[in-house]
Amino acid sequence: MTGKVSIITGASSGIGKALCYELASRGSNIVLVARRQDLIQEIANTIESKYNIKAKAIKADVSLEQDCKLVIDETVKTFGKIDILVNNAGISQRAMFADLDLSVIKRVMAVNYWASIYTTKFALPYLLKTKGSVVAISSISGFSPLPARTGYCSSKYALHGFMESLRIEHLKTGLHVMVVAPEYVASEIREHALIGDGSEQGKSPREEKKMLTAEHVAKRIATGIKKRRRTMVIGKQGMLIVGISRILPKLSDRLIYNFIKKEENSPY
Repeated sequence: MTGKVSIITGASSGIGKALCYELASRGSNIVLVARRQDLIQEIANTIESKYNIKAKAIKADVSLEQDCKLVIDETVKTFGKIDILVNNAGISQRAMFADLDLSVIKRVMAVNYWASIYTTKFALPYLLKTKGSVVAISSISGFSPLPARTGYCSSKYALHGFMESLRIEHLKTGLHVMVVAPEYVASEIREHALIGDGSEQGKSPREEKKMLTAEHVAKRIATGIKKRRRTMVIGKQGMLIVGISRILPKLSDRLIYNFIKKEENSPY
């Protein structure tokens, strides 16, 4: 990682923040991208002083095409190259489809899917020059669906389709394409999950302390980039769910139904 340039979207918290520290500790320069300028600037300052690398904070709304282009342009202007692009920015959703305003699905798709399309499109010429890596932080929900998350699951399935197709397109160019699907990770994402009317639910329905830590996931991702892995399913529970959904889909449906039915304030 020494001397490489890594762009990480959604860098203000959770996996994105942890990954900034992890890649910086391995010698990579970091470009932090998020809407909360004060937070990413503070992280950038800490990283620079702690790891003796360069860190640049760029305020951007990655659901906007022009902001994504700005991120790539500013990165190349500052560092002259791009080695790693991590499409991590994401937003969750929790409401039954019958109660879900269509604007919510559009918002989720804009952040979880279109943002990755925009950044990858603009970064691709530079990643091809360095034979670099493009990484999508997805979810188990990209392999196995969850009820009351129709918008979220749709965005992750779409993201997987894009990344898998991109990988085959560049099978002979040296571009590394990796999809990362962690199980539940302790972060802010469930607090900010959108409910039926588009407002945030405010409180996680799950026990956050029992989940994977963002730092653990970040270490796994960094190692996956180094080894140029194809797909990473992180977490024993996640691997089990993906396996059952592929081999015994009807059983998987029943298990997932009962799992969601038991959560706090269940949509059922």
